[in-house]
Amino acid sequence: MGVLALDDLAVAYGGETVIRGLTLEVAEGELVSLLGPSGAGKTTILKAVAGLLAPVRGDVRIDGRSVRGLPPEKRGAVMVFQKPLLFPFMNVAQNIGFGLRMQGVPTAEARGRIGGILELTRLAGLEGRKVHEISGGQQQRVALARALVLKPAVLLLDEPLSSLDANLRQQMRDLIRDLQAATRVTTLFVTHDQSEALMISHRVGLLLGGRLRQLGTPRELYHRPVDRAVAEFFGGCNFFTGRVRAGTFDCEFGSFPAPGVNANGRRLTATIRPEDVLVGTDPGYPLEGRVRKTSFEGAATRLWVDCRGGPLVVLSPCSDLAPGQPVRLRLPADKIRIFPPE
Repeated sequence: MGVLALDDLAVAYGGETVIRGLTLEVAEGELVSLLGPSGAGKTTILKAVAGLLAPVRGDVRIDGRSVRGLPPEKRGAVMVFQKPLLFPFMNVAQNIGFGLRMQGVPTAEARGRIGGILELTRLAGLEGRKVHEISGGQQQRVALARALVLKPAVLLLDEPLSSLDANLRQQMRDLIRDLQAATRVTTLFVTHDQSEALMISHRVGLLLGGRLRQLGTPRELYHRPVDRAVAEFFGGCNFFTGRVRAGTFDCEFGSFPAPGVNANGRRLTATIRPEDVLVGTDPGYPLEGRVRKTSFEGAATRLWVDCRGGPLVVLSPCSDLAPGQPVRLRLPADKIRIFPPE
């Protein structure tokens, strides 16, 4: 088990500082995902933790001990890359046990640990296969097993599912979640796929522009973004402005209770997710609008609705609405997120 702490970390890559002032702690047994678009610096952070890049400023601590200046093999952190990077001339068991041999683990103990991790990663029966004889998903499981068999203090996963097809990605997400729960290994997981991060993580950190914009549970980032940029990253598209006076938010779509928001009449931005906008027919749905276009998305249909207060995007289970049809909407007050003043 391990605790990973990053203190005011700044890391440069290619002569440019891409990570600035990053402070983050991953608790023992926790899985934290770093989420962000390409170029946000996610992999750069993993490399700084693993000892493959030296920070410009700040510190990396594992179990309370600074590992700055230590070589990768002495840090207690093991990294799994996007590509499995297996030895083609070795079989599955030999690949998994490579690190144990480098550490001088006695043969009997190594054999037992390899057998246990083969069962845990659902690779039992494949230990004698060569790399080219197993599938891409199985190769990635071998890479995971090779890391886990070392019992690292911290496991670093650098988009390990990005090269797999959709079905395999789903299976591997489930496997990673199950493995982390079973081993309780402290894990820092990097991905650009928001559904992946939300599905497997205890907490998610969103990186934008080299900075950690928000850190919290998946539900917190999805339903309570701290600002418009975070909301947009998670698919937010309904933004509107209004003023809060005496606990009420007045905007172009009506007046809504806003308990706890004190902005002294300042103009604030608010948002509501498309799936939280309700579609109905009775007067309890006070917003009148007209469907401009629709997009069928399987379990729901996306509607672009022009209302008197402005356009709204709605994700509704109603699939029989067509462009040009009138429609009535309701914005539940408890689903409206009002951003604090900048």
